[in-house]
This record gives sequence, C-alpha cells and structure tokens, in this order.
Amino acid sequence: MPTNFLFLGFAVIFVWLIALSIFFWRILKHYNKLTKGVSEKSLKVVLDDLLKEASLSRKDIDYLKEYSLKLERDGLLHIQKVGLVRFNPFKDTGGDQSFILSLVDGKDTGVVISGLYSRSGTRWYAKKIIEGKGVDHDLSDEERKALKEARLQTPET
Repeated sequence: MPTNFLFLGFAVIFVWLIALSIFFWRILKHYNKLTKGVSEKSLKVVLDDLLKEASLSRKDIDYLKEYSLKLERDGLLHIQKVGLVRFNPFKDTGGDQSFILSLVDGKDTGVVISGLYSRSGTRWYAKKIIEGKGVDHDLSDEERKALKEARLQTPET
C-alpha cells in the first residue's frame, strides 16, 4: 500500500510538472509572439529597454515642466498690459491731444507716462507703479483710468 501512495504521489507530481511545463510553454510562446518582428532580443531585454526609455521620458517631462514654469514666472515680469487714455486737460486747447499711457507687467508693476499738450508746449511725466499703485506720487483720475484699462487686458495663456 505505501508503494501505491508513493506511485500515486509521483504520478501527481509528474502530471503537475507536465501541466506547469505546458503552461510556461504557452506563456513563453505568447510573449515571443509579442516581441516577434520588434527585434531579435528577448522579451526581458525589450521590457528592460522600455523601462529605461520610460525613465528617461519621465526625466525629460519633469525638466520641461520645470522649464515651462520658469518661463511663465519670468513672463510675468514683461510688459503684458497696455492702457491708453486721451483727454483734454486744459479748456483753452481744442481736442483730446494729451494722453496717458500705462505699461504694466502681470503683477501690475510698471510705469504710467503722461503727455500733456498745451499751447505753450508739451510736457512729459512718468510715474512708477508697483502692484497697481503709484509709488512716489499719487495717480490722477486719468492715470487711474489708463491703469484700469490696462488691467482689463488679460494675458493669453
């Protein structure tokens, strides 16, 4: 009787080994079919190459994201919004020949340039603007209007 159990145990192990061999053979055949025509490399080598390429791609994408954010931050420092208001400051001159030009960046920092025309000549003034407010001098109503017009412009993203 023990020999029958021993024989039965060997038979089960033998059938199990045959089943595993068939299973692994089918898996190997399937994966070789996947890599057929790609190259003469084995599946392991192909998958390792793909993982290396994915890692390099991830590094490139991270670099490009960082570079893009840097460009966006730097772009906020360039003139992005322009406001222009023409007006007549003096009643003795005809037409709106005077103007105010506001040039500000993405953080509303820049300059307001005023050109006041009168019969005796034209005078130019410039005022520094930081975050939408005059730094050294208060802004006139027209200058605030030009700055408001500039703020209404949104930079394209």
